[in-house]
Formats: sequence, C-alpha cells, structure tokens
Amino acid sequence: MDGPERIERLVRTWMASGRDQDVDETITVISSGQGSLLNVVKTLGEYLTSEEDELRTKGVEFMSAILSGCPPEHFNRQSVKVLTSFLCGKLDDLETVVPALKGLASLTYLPTFTSDDAVDVVNALLMHVKMKSLVQSQRFIVLTIIDNLISKHRDALKNISKHFVPGYISLVNGEKDPRNLILCFAIDRVLLLEFEVKNYIEDFFNITFCYFPITFRPPPDDPYGVTTDDLKKALRSCLNATPDFGPLGIPLFLEKLTAGSPMTKRDTFQTLVSCLPVYGAITAGSFAKKLWNCLRLEIFQATDSETEEEALKTVQALVNVIYADRDSADIPGLVKDVCHECLDLLKEPEKSQAKPAMKTLCAFLSTTNSVSRYTLGCALPHLTAIFHNPDEASNRTPTLTLLCELIIAARDSTPDSSPDVKLAAFKDDLLGIMTVGLKNESSCAAALDGLKALVTTSGLVTNDELGYVVHNVNEVIAEEWANAEEISDTILGLLSTISAHSPTHVEGTTLPLLFGALPDQAPARGAAPERAKCWQTLAFLAKLCKQPTLFETLVVRLTTKLDMICGSTTHPQEDVEPNAAYVHSILLTLRNVLEEKVDLDHTDVPKYLDRLVCRLFNLFAFSVLQPAALHMVASEPRLLKTTGEIITFVVQVTPVAKQQVFVRSLVDAYLNGNVKGLAVGSLKLPEDQVFHPFEPSASLFQKNMIVLFSAAVIALHKEIPVPVQDTSSFLQSLYTWSVQHAESSLQREAAWHAIASILNKRSDDSIVFLTTCQEQIWSTQISNGAPGRSVPDRRYSISAWTWVTKALTTKGHAASEAFVDRLFEVFDDTDINWDAAKAIGDIVASDDILTKKKHAAIRILFAQRYCSRLLPRIVEGAKGTGNNRQQVAYLVALTSLIKSVPKSTYAPEMTTLIPLLLRGLQLRDSDIRVNVISTLHAATDSDTNGSNILAEHVGTLVTAMLENSKVQEMPSFRVRVAALRYLGVLPKSIRYDKLHPYKTTVIKELSKVLDDPKRAVRKEAVDTRSNWFTCSG
Repeated sequence: MDGPERIERLVRTWMASGRDQDVDETITVISSGQGSLLNVVKTLGEYLTSEEDELRTKGVEFMSAILSGCPPEHFNRQSVKVLTSFLCGKLDDLETVVPALKGLASLTYLPTFTSDDAVDVVNALLMHVKMKSLVQSQRFIVLTIIDNLISKHRDALKNISKHFVPGYISLVNGEKDPRNLILCFAIDRVLLLEFEVKNYIEDFFNITFCYFPITFRPPPDDPYGVTTDDLKKALRSCLNATPDFGPLGIPLFLEKLTAGSPMTKRDTFQTLVSCLPVYGAITAGSFAKKLWNCLRLEIFQATDSETEEEALKTVQALVNVIYADRDSADIPGLVKDVCHECLDLLKEPEKSQAKPAMKTLCAFLSTTNSVSRYTLGCALPHLTAIFHNPDEASNRTPTLTLLCELIIAARDSTPDSSPDVKLAAFKDDLLGIMTVGLKNESSCAAALDGLKALVTTSGLVTNDELGYVVHNVNEVIAEEWANAEEISDTILGLLSTISAHSPTHVEGTTLPLLFGALPDQAPARGAAPERAKCWQTLAFLAKLCKQPTLFETLVVRLTTKLDMICGSTTHPQEDVEPNAAYVHSILLTLRNVLEEKVDLDHTDVPKYLDRLVCRLFNLFAFSVLQPAALHMVASEPRLLKTTGEIITFVVQVTPVAKQQVFVRSLVDAYLNGNVKGLAVGSLKLPEDQVFHPFEPSASLFQKNMIVLFSAAVIALHKEIPVPVQDTSSFLQSLYTWSVQHAESSLQREAAWHAIASILNKRSDDSIVFLTTCQEQIWSTQISNGAPGRSVPDRRYSISAWTWVTKALTTKGHAASEAFVDRLFEVFDDTDINWDAAKAIGDIVASDDILTKKKHAAIRILFAQRYCSRLLPRIVEGAKGTGNNRQQVAYLVALTSLIKSVPKSTYAPEMTTLIPLLLRGLQLRDSDIRVNVISTLHAATDSDTNGSNILAEHVGTLVTAMLENSKVQEMPSFRVRVAALRYLGVLPKSIRYDKLHPYKTTVIKELSKVLDDPKRAVRKEAVDTRSNWFTCSG
C-alpha cells in the first residue's frame, strides 16, 4: 500500500476510533517521505467542511495533532501560510476553536512561520477568541501563542501596537488561574518595557495591580508546581516594569500598608523595594512623607521582627532613590527630618523608643555616602554628649549599647576595599568612651562589644591603639566582677579577635597576666573560688592561644607547670586529688586547643611532636618509673587518657617521614626499654628502673602506659609499618596480653585499639595473625571447648575478637565474614552468648579510632553491606522455634545491630522487625531496652499518620512502656525516661480511635510516675500525661 492510500486509511480509522496510534503512524508516513501534508488535507477535506459539528471538530483536531508531531522540515513557506489562514478561519467556529488554537500553537514554533503570519494570527485571536468561554487549559494555549509571537516576531507586533495592545488587555482582563497568570505577567512585562503603551498605562495598571497582594495558596500535593513566591515574583516584575506606574501604584501600596495584615505588609515592603528604584526620585520624593509615616509605624511599634526588618529595608530603598545623586554635606528633606526625630528619642536612651530610633539611623548608614556621613555626623556627637553629661551618668550603659549598634552598622556598611573609613573622624572620642565604660561592671559588656566593633573595622584602629585596648582589657581581667560569664565571654571574644590580627599585644601583656594567675600547686579541696579562678584562666588561655605564636607560648608555659606539679612525690598522707584535677585541667586545655587547630588545618601542629609529645612521654615515664609511683600525680589514669588524645592529634597530622622516625623510637621504648630516646624532657629518668609495660610482671602504672602507645599507633599513616620483626607475632602477643595480663579496662581497650588500627592499615602484613585467630585463638580462648579459660577471660577475648573483626569489616576485607560467622557459634553458650550477640552490632558501630582523620582504610557503605548480609539471618534466628537461649541471643544481636547502622538500612524491614523488637523489651538488659525503645521511637517519627504496623501493636506498646516507666519494675532511669518519651509521641503519631481504649489507663498509671525520685523522669511523665489528656478524636 503506497503512502497516500495508507494516510487515507489512517485518517478514516482515526475518525472512527480516535486512537493515538493512528496519529503516530500518519506522522511516521509523512516523516519517511511516503506521504505529505497535502495528502492529509485532501483526505480530511470532507470532514473539515462537514456540516456536522462533531466531524468538523474531529477533522481540525486530527490536523492539529499532525502539526504538533511532524518535523519542521516538512513545512514549506506555502504550506504554513495556507495552514495558518485555514486555522485562523476556524477560530470563529465555536466547535473548532480549541483544536484550531492547538494547531496555531504548533505553527508558531516553525521557522517558516513569518511575521505576516504572526500579524494574521494576532488579528484572528483578538477578533474571534472569547476567553471567558474557554477553560483554563484552552486559555493557556491562547497565552502561549501570544508569548511565542512576542518572542519571535516582536517587531511585527510593535508595528500594530495600537491595535494589539488594547486587544491584548481586553483578552487577559479577568484571568484568575495561577498557571495562566504566570504567563500573563511575563507578557505584560515585555509589553510595558518594549511596546508603546503610554496611552494604556491606566489599563495595564488595572490588569496588573488588581492582583496585588497575591493571596494564592497552592493546594496540598499541587501537581502544577505554581507556588505563591512564583506568582509574587512574576507580578513584581510587572509592577516595576515602568516608572509610569509610580503615581498610580504608590497610593495603592500605602492603602495596603494601612489596612493589611502583617503578611500583606511584608509583601508590600518587598514590592516597594523592587519598584522604587524604577519609579524614580521625583515620584518617590513626592510620596516620601506618606511612606515614612507608614514605615515609622512598623518600625517604632513593631508587631514582629520580620515585618520590622522589611520596613527598614524599604526605608533604605526609599533613601537610596531620593538621595542617589546628592553629594553635598547638607541633606534636606526626609533624611534630615527623620534624623532629628530619632535624635530627639535618643535623648532618653533608656526608653523603649530609643532602640527603633537607632535601628532607623543604622539603616541610613547602608544607603548613600552622603546620607551615611550626615547620619554619623549627627548621631555620634549627640550620643557622645549624652555619655559625658554628668546628669545622664545613670544612662551610660544604654548609651554605650546604642553607640555599639551604630559602630557595628558603620563597620558593616563599609566594604573592606573602600579607602573611606566612616568612623575615622570619631575614633578618638569613641575609644575614650569605650575605655571609660570598661571600668564599670554594668557598662563593661557593652563597652567590650563596642571595642570589638572598632577593632574589626577595616583600617580604623592602629597597632599602637590595639595595644592600648589590650592594656585596658587586662585591667578589667583583674577585677572580681570580671568573672561573670557574660563579661568573661565578651573579653575572650575581643582578645581572640585582636590576637587573630595582631597577636603580639596579647602575647606580650595578656598571656603573662594569665600565666601569672596560675598557681604552681593546685588549690586545696575546700578552696572553691581559687579553683574556679584557675579554670577560668585556663579557659581564657584555650580561647586565646590558637594562633601559632601564642600556642607556642602556651605549650612552653603549661608543660613547665606540669613538670613542676608532677615532678615531685607527694607524701603518702597528702591528698593527690586536687593536683591531679589541676593537671587534668591543664592537659584538657592543651587538648582542646589542639583539636581546634587540627580542625582549622594549622600547619604548626606537627612540630609539637618533639616539643610537646616527647615531653609528655617524659613526664609520665618519669612518674611510673618512680619507686613511689602510687604517690605521683601523673599516676592517675584519667590523665593518661587526655594525654593520649593530645598525642593522637599531633601524630595524625605529622608527615610520613617524621612519623617513621617517631614510631621507631616509640617501639624501641616500649619493647626494648630504651625509653630515653622517646621521653625527652626536663625530668631525669631513674637509671635503676626498667621500662617494660608489656611484661606480665610490670607494675599497674607501667601497664597503664599502653594508653599512650596506642594513642600514637592509631594515628599513623597507612604507609607506616610498626617496626617490629614480625607484625603477626606482635599482634598475637598484644592480643594475649590484653586478655590475660591487662589489669584494667583502660589497658585492655588501648591494646584493642592498637590491634584494630594496625590490622586495618597493614592487613597484608598480618595474614598469619588472621590465620592464628581462626585456627588457634578461637578454639583455645573463646569457643565452648576452650580449656581452662575463665568466663571473664572469654568475655575479654570476645571484645578483642570484636575489634579484630571491626578492623577487617571497616575496610571490606575478605576474611571479615568468617570472623563474624564465628560469633554465631557461641550463641548457645550461656556464659558469653550475650557478649557475642552484642558484638554483632559493635562491629559496625561508629567509633573515633578507625576514622579517615586517623588514616584508617574505610570502604564506602560497609555498614549497609554488613547489615544487608546479616539482618535476614538474625531475623530468622530470632523467629525460630528451637533453642530458647539462641533465640534470646539473636534478639540481643538484632537490637545491637539496629542501634549501630543507619535507619535507612533496616527501614524496609520494619514490618518484620516490630514484633521482634517488642520481644526485646522483655530482656533484662537496660541498654538493650533503651535501644529497642529508641528504634521504635524512630519508626513512629517516620510515620506521622500512624498507618503502619505500629498501630496494630498499640496495646502491647502502651503496656510495655507503662511497665518500663515505673521505678518499682525498672531501676534504670534511662529506660524510664525513654519509655515515657516514647509513650508521649504515640498520641501525635497514631490515630485516636486506636488509642482511645487505653487513654484512661495511661493517664491513671502516669499519675503514679509523678512521684519518681528522678526529676528527669517526673518531667517526662508530666509532658506525656499532658499529651494523652489533650488527644481526642
């Protein structure tokens, strides 16, 4: 069958069936060249001219469908002209107007559609189309046609603007649909900007300003995506399109400001900000007083901060427009009047009206240079005079506060690159005022804020003046009242700012003052004020000494202080605790500053490997090697933990080459006893004592030193091997030491961290160790048949095994699955099955050992892969009908795993997990119960409609939470708080008809919890009971 015949068949088939497939096939025939548009027109002839409305409509509809789908190259100039003329003629037929519009819309996109065609289409639209008789989608087609014509044939339409513009205005008048209005506003803007519309301004005003303000709110799940902001922005683009709208628009804006809601007022202010620059200075000036009266009301009698802020922005826009071209010192008109009005209010700085007056003056500073200079020239001398007036001495604090706001506004309104410093002429007076304010407790905080604003103003304060400021602040530090939190925090903020720009002044005057305030020995237990002073001084130092030069001074002075305190032996009867607490505070200061410096990527940190780390090793090695180590301050375990964190921060940022040298001396000291190569410092180590912390016979204090060894090892780069003869043998001996010879959890955990770090980074060097774990360690130290092993040793070994497995799993090692599977083998062993089950989750729990910062090897999404592999197995085991001991272990494993992995990993399985979690609430372990309740809480939060599986178990949930909230049945206050908190979210998440049967019982039982001995529990009970009281259908 040839093309024309096929087209004829397809046309007739479509007329009978209306199938989209026939249209597509027709387009394919034309596109392939087997047929033409002429064939389609010939076949449609009888339908296009039919007297039956339905046939005529379908004929034009088929034609339009073909036009929208055919490639542009199949339309020559003659065919486009004929089709345009034909479809324009169909616009006066009510039955064919809609398909004709669709066809015309397709034609307007064609390159062969000319300006003459555009004029014909516009004339036809304006003559025949009645928008009120069309539905939204049809009106949208009309607007799309006009938009296309304006975009592609603008000059042709400009030539007929006298006819086109009023016709268009009449066409779109009364449009209400948001989708169409977006397009209308875009067309309106083009017409206003580029067409001759002087004679139609009032008409345009009527069809645009009638929509202001936009009150449209999109319905829920709006499929069209037209938002309120979209409409507001589109409308504003029309309202600010021409200055001719000014005389008509501003009165309307004033009306809205007078009678509108806060939302309407904010919209009006935002619109004014965009319109005033277009309306121009003359128009804005003529309405300036009326606008200020409205703005004044929203600033001086503000109902909310958001509207007040928009009003201030509008003030700035108004001033910028009116005074844009004025550069003289005298500023007549609005600004002068407003400044005088505000200055009158500032005569009483303590009154409430002074604040909005200052906000107005501050807003002026961000306008033109002339207005800014005029405002400062009026306000600063005025406030200075009030401050110096003896009769106003009681108002110095509010005056300083207002001055501070003005200084900050002047600073923020001046670009950093600007050579003009607005405050330069007033600098001396301001520095003098702020210095005076420092001396009084009530005004000190405001004066400090003012000084900070001055020193942060670019190009204002000289280096000598910074020294003057620091000197005066140092005098304040010595005052008793300076210990108040508000003042001390403000002092720190100021000095930190100065030290960031010019640390020499702080280093030369402030630091000696602070270091001098630190005693050489800790205050006694009963000296609480002195102890508080020490803590505050250390807090000051921590805040100030981040800069490299200042931190170097901090390290030198504090390490000297540590040597003095820790270098002497205390008397057996002497109280060690005050000095230990003091040393701990000093170490925490160093640790906190180092943490911030590492986060800020300071390049000076690595040099403290020699200057700080080695001195700390010297300090602790000296203490543990003393015969009377028990009475040494540095024998306190908590000091070792904080010192370990310091060592980790320094080592982790140390370059590879320097790490290699350091780790050799570290291993030589710990394994060979050559501690002098590592512990370099001012304290002389005893010659007659041997340092051998890994020996089983070593003292408790020497064994504690494993903490510092581990802290250094976990921070090594992957490229750095531990310099031992055989890594596997070393790991095995460390494993054995941790289980059999370590004497505290501090020692054991440090050893496990070191094992995990080495194994994670150097697994290729540790293959023998992994084999030994599987073939020997498991069977001899953990499994049911482990000969002669005590239960505590087996539990320690489970923990060690967990860290080994964690190291492998984190990097995605092939052996990790075998290590995990081993844990399931002891789920039937009542001595260690809970430990093994908890380990299932601990393996992927977050920690601060195997992290990117510490150069660990971490595979992406390792926790998700782990969970996906094990969760089905654990669920199956927990649901099984076999051994009860194993079921309980599987439940423990489930709660541990869910706690440790992201919620998204197990969320799809919540339907299956909920019944198992409810069983987990019956386990005796309080940590497990907290984990279960937290998981249920997260599941409830994710389903605010309460339509999921939780609603089916609401009775069980309510009963379980009530049981877990009573102190008689649940000793753990963490569980009681969690249970009450979860019980409190149920009314917000589950339908009332599901909760109603339990409401009376819950309220009655919660009244008993109100007598709980813990305040946190009582508070949660009150909140939860209130939620159940107020819930209703």
